[in-house]
Amino acid sequence: MTIDKSMMPGSSGPLEASSKAEVSFWSNKYVLGLTATAGIGGLLFGYDTGVISGALLYIRDDFKAVNDNSVLQETIVSMAVVGAMIGAAAGGWINDVYGRKKGTLLADILFIIGSLVMCIAPDPNILILGRVFVGVGVGIASVTAPVYIAEAAPSEIRGGLVSTNVLMITGGQFLSYLVNLAFTEVPGTWRWMLGVAAIPAVVQFILMIFMPESPRWLYMKDKKSKAIAVLENIYDSDRLQEEIEQLADASRKDSLSGKIVSYLDVLKSKEIRLAFFTGAGLQAFQQFTGINTVMYYCPTIVQMAGFSSKQLALLLSLIVAAMNAVGTVIGILLIDKCGRRLLALASLSGVFASLLILSYAFSLQSKTVGATLGSRAGWLAVAGLVLYIAFFSPGMGPVPWAVNSEIYPEAYRGVCGGMSATVNWISNFIVAQTFLSVVGLVGTGGTFLIIAGVSVLAFLFVLCFVPETKGLTFDQVERMWKDRARGSGTAAKTS
Repeated sequence: MTIDKSMMPGSSGPLEASSKAEVSFWSNKYVLGLTATAGIGGLLFGYDTGVISGALLYIRDDFKAVNDNSVLQETIVSMAVVGAMIGAAAGGWINDVYGRKKGTLLADILFIIGSLVMCIAPDPNILILGRVFVGVGVGIASVTAPVYIAEAAPSEIRGGLVSTNVLMITGGQFLSYLVNLAFTEVPGTWRWMLGVAAIPAVVQFILMIFMPESPRWLYMKDKKSKAIAVLENIYDSDRLQEEIEQLADASRKDSLSGKIVSYLDVLKSKEIRLAFFTGAGLQAFQQFTGINTVMYYCPTIVQMAGFSSKQLALLLSLIVAAMNAVGTVIGILLIDKCGRRLLALASLSGVFASLLILSYAFSLQSKTVGATLGSRAGWLAVAGLVLYIAFFSPGMGPVPWAVNSEIYPEAYRGVCGGMSATVNWISNFIVAQTFLSVVGLVGTGGTFLIIAGVSVLAFLFVLCFVPETKGLTFDQVERMWKDRARGSGTAAKTS
């Protein structure tokens, strides 16, 4: 995938993307190595999201209290999200003070501990404790990985590289379903499913030891020679000087501010408030449009559609997870061509239609006495799930993470990234903790109809508030928010 000047966003004034030599997605193996290593954090994120959906089927068999209590089932799923909320909230501060590399290493340690605790859990309470540990690690990784990748990526391909982290998330979800299927006939089924999650964390911990710190973080911490050494592996000599000048300018602004950014500082500056409102809104709508309703409860939803076999439910869920990964690859290919805003709008349009199909299928199924395997309503529900993922994964999957990795000034990137990721996890928690209860109140069809209504609100939010950042440097994005805060350039920029 090659980016040329004709694909740069065109506008007059300060937002005009600077003239650059062509940059290929595959041209720099060093950047791809950094991206792949950091992206293992996304793999851990995705694996934990997906594995509990299958493990829950067998946890219910081992613990009668879990089988008899839907709230306890929701708690086992959602306590990892509570941990992630804590990890994401702390992750921004950890990123700014200790760096992206140490933040990743800490996340790996927590994930290893949590996976082992879950594996040996003698009762639901210890299992929940392990889920919290895993969640804190995932929360830190969800903040750290996109920022680490974005700060090492040339602006022309930054969206695609950050979206690679989302591909790792969807790949982790797909892997979790494969593991779930592999252990369906093995004694201690769910313990293996949850325990093997420690393996990728160990791999990332070892690889990350040999990775450099983010060049932008190094420069801001007055470790300029180390930062330049990293940049020399990313850019040729002509481009290198331009990037160093941009870092120097950002560093001077940070020095003139004379203080360490706090969470309250985000609310004091109008342009930062605007940026945070946009980033946090995208993160919230990513969850409230239903993605983790599908990924956490996919086998359960399939069983609700009339497919009672655990193995078949997992197999059909594997197809949904595979579509998620394929769709993310499409998103990587499109995000730096079509832009973030257009991709999100197209994605939400398809999500709305798919949710209507799901709502209709379950409404039809509820009217069919004794719905069985192979019923028309059951297969229509599965088709709706696949269609939902096909539309969600290229757009609303990667776009919120890509936008949040690039819309904040350097001094605010860690704090705002952590705050917006926390919004994502809070929204995730609400979805995970309430889905089965809402289904009990209004039915599965009614639940998906509610989510369809939320997708309409998400479409309007993107249309009104999300600007286009395709191909812009960090400095250009910062000036865009200043223009908006002054009341100029308020229209979302399209290309």
